Amino acid sequence: MKKHEILFSAVKVPLDFAIVFLCFFLARKLRLITDLIPWINLPIQTIEVENLVYFALLWALLYVFLFSTHWLYNIKIIHSKVKEFLDIIRYGIYWFLFFAVWVYLWNGIIYTWVEIPRLIIFFTFIFATLGVILERIFLNNVQRYMLTKNIIPKRKLLLISNKDSKKLIPFLEDIKNSGIYEITWYVNTKNLKNKVKYLWWIEKTEKLIQNWKCDEILHIDSDFTKKELLGIWNLSKIFGIRYRYVTNVFDVTAANTTMSLINNIPVIEIKNTPLDNWWRVIKRAADIVWSLLWIIIFGPLMIIIAIITKLEDPRAPIIYKNTRIGQNWTSFFLYKFRYLKWEYCIKEAYWIENKKDPALKYEQKLIKENDARDGPLYKIKNDPRKTKIWTYIEKYSIDELPQFFNVLLGQMSLVGPRPHQPREVKKYELYQKRLLTIKPGITGMAQVNWRAENNFVKEAKLDIFYIENWSLILDIKIILKTFTTLKRR
Repeated sequence: MKKHEILFSAVKVPLDFAIVFLCFFLARKLRLITDLIPWINLPIQTIEVENLVYFALLWALLYVFLFSTHWLYNIKIIHSKVKEFLDIIRYGIYWFLFFAVWVYLWNGIIYTWVEIPRLIIFFTFIFATLGVILERIFLNNVQRYMLTKNIIPKRKLLLISNKDSKKLIPFLEDIKNSGIYEITWYVNTKNLKNKVKYLWWIEKTEKLIQNWKCDEILHIDSDFTKKELLGIWNLSKIFGIRYRYVTNVFDVTAANTTMSLINNIPVIEIKNTPLDNWWRVIKRAADIVWSLLWIIIFGPLMIIIAIITKLEDPRAPIIYKNTRIGQNWTSFFLYKFRYLKWEYCIKEAYWIENKKDPALKYEQKLIKENDARDGPLYKIKNDPRKTKIWTYIEKYSIDELPQFFNVLLGQMSLVGPRPHQPREVKKYELYQKRLLTIKPGITGMAQVNWRAENNFVKEAKLDIFYIENWSLILDIKIILKTFTTLKRR
């Protein structure tokens, strides 16, 4: 998902609201001049501007809400503009009918202070529909122009094809005419000497994806076996790459698929996760609201913990910053209340250069002698490095409260896979790298399901299940279950 796609989609919301709101007043102006009905001069009916403001605000909000619930603010670039315009007309009609029925059904029951003339409602619907369509045309043209001039980046497309140049030309032309793609490579069992650069098989494909040189994969046709195609598809899931295919050549799975177009080419997309498009925006908005709320609620407790931690060792910092790997392999500092004695803290985040950090050497020794976990993650039993206070209260995970600031900064989410250190991520198996396709969380599927008993393989499988089956309801269930899990610890 490109940033410009989010921007162009997000700007439609306030523009639609403003257009509908202003159209009420434009309709009122027109009604004062004419009724637009030939040979019939209806008596002029109007409504005071002060009263019209309330109708305009309420119903402009309803208009935007109706469009958002029917995916008319889709973040991905829509190729079928005709369908988009027909949907605007369709849901505009629904809005108009609901508005008209509501206004006159509840007049005298819910409100008695004013009546809005029918023709003003009808004129508003006409003006709003035309205005929103013109707005979409304008935004689409601006976006296409910026893509054409390389002001904003095009989506890099990897083709899977066994067609020669002549047979591939119609597809290449359609992709080019869409205006949003740059074809970087194609893969096949042999080089067909096409105009597109040839890339050989899984190893290079994986490297290409890991280096962020590919945004989408389009499967036209190939000589690959189902097992080989499944391998490419798994790579697309692991690295969060959009996977689409032209015809029914990919019958490995039929789940989680949607129809779409690349210009005039009908394609089927296999979704990696339901957490896409506006759901990511909604989840991020929820993270901001809830992290602020929890910071306010736990603020007094955090101040008390900070004072006690500082009193125990006045020379050491209160917050311990530890490098972790987040979404799309980006590193960030995870915040925790310092629960280790300062001499045993690894100081990579505190501008203290020491390649032979004795704290790191001591930690590696403890991991070797007292590690309680299998796989890339470690947990040291009876850790002798803890401060006095944290020996007693660590079981309630109070040290993780500062991570609400990580959520506020956009580095983490309230719910998601736990973030791990770079040395741990290096030990991931290939399928486990899929954990890095969404933001890490303070709590997650693995933390509320047999947390203490899980090895990393079980933890990864639970988190991958979360990625594939994400929903807001699932997030709420995990958050609620987190409190009961903490009580049992």
